[in-house]
Amino acid sequence: MRTKIGKLTKVVVAFVLCMAFVIVGVSAALAQEAKAVNLSTSAKAAAVIETSTKRKFFALNEDKKLPMASTTKIMTAITAIENCPNLDEKFEISPKAVGVPGTSLYLRKGDVYSTRDLLYALMLISGNDASVAIAEHVAGSTAEFVTMMNNLSAKIGAKNSHFANTHGLDADGHYTTAYDLALITAYALENDTFKEIVTTKNMKITNGAGENRYLKNKNKLLSTLEGCIGVKTGFTDDAGRCLVSAVERDGMKIVCVVLNCGPMFQESAALLCECAEQFKLYDLTEQYQLSPSVAVTNGRKDSVQIGTEGHFVYPLSQQELKKLRFEYSCPESLEAPMPKGTQIGEVKIFLDNDLLFSEKIFTIEEVKPKSVVQRMKDFFGNWVA
Repeated sequence: MRTKIGKLTKVVVAFVLCMAFVIVGVSAALAQEAKAVNLSTSAKAAAVIETSTKRKFFALNEDKKLPMASTTKIMTAITAIENCPNLDEKFEISPKAVGVPGTSLYLRKGDVYSTRDLLYALMLISGNDASVAIAEHVAGSTAEFVTMMNNLSAKIGAKNSHFANTHGLDADGHYTTAYDLALITAYALENDTFKEIVTTKNMKITNGAGENRYLKNKNKLLSTLEGCIGVKTGFTDDAGRCLVSAVERDGMKIVCVVLNCGPMFQESAALLCECAEQFKLYDLTEQYQLSPSVAVTNGRKDSVQIGTEGHFVYPLSQQELKKLRFEYSCPESLEAPMPKGTQIGEVKIFLDNDLLFSEKIFTIEEVKPKSVVQRMKDFFGNWVA
């Protein structure tokens, strides 16, 4: 059984943090591709990941730079959400947002909408004109907004991506990879506003003149796939059919990206269902077999309680779960005195030979030295003996 540490004193907490005793160690195995079976796709590139650890369940040409069509709008949306102080403030549509080629909301000069309404138009019906209107309002220009998109992309860790526009129409210097797009989507899904928008099947928006527009989400998986939480379709001649989709099952969120994939809905659904079936999230720290105490010499008590602080949740298959190995480094006895919160050992979790996680073991109570009376009793007891 695992013993948890209670609340440390402020002094001990500060000491522990300063000495970095509770830093969780996670190896590169987090990004290691899982050994999923029965998975395949006709896509030019694909990636399926678990969102909290970014572990790959499936990958095909996942680092190949490709055009991504309107799945670009995932980055457009999260950039706008994070940089617009009031999504419900209405504003007048710029002339530059009128007549944008491709899929359109058919905005007119002088129309008045809120950013929130345009985000629904952006993500449900893929309005290219809505993407330009949002960019103009949030950043003052599409060029500045695209810079913001690229900055956020770099922050997320999408190292092989570059955005040249807000809508995803084919352009030089506009590309991503399946894995980068999965990382971007995992990040975006942590935002409640983004998640609410991309899970919406139908929406009514109203402009400043009181005119209603009814939007129907192009993502068929929202109606056909259990637990689907979005995300975005896309198509251009260069990019082909692209889909970023996601499900949430048993507390685990999985993102699937297919680029240039004809049967994108069918194959994405198959990939997501198979991965959700094969892998589950486990708190591996709950499987510790750690002794609750360690013997103490020259202390007022014969033993001291010990424990750990961290949690480590990781997606594993049943086969991988059986391969976990736990290593404990802890002394058989401790010498009094010793303050509460003293680091005394370490736990490491391995999958095969890969280190997944490590954390420190602490005392969870103070180890006080024997009192003068106890020492005298011990002395005379030993003398008499």
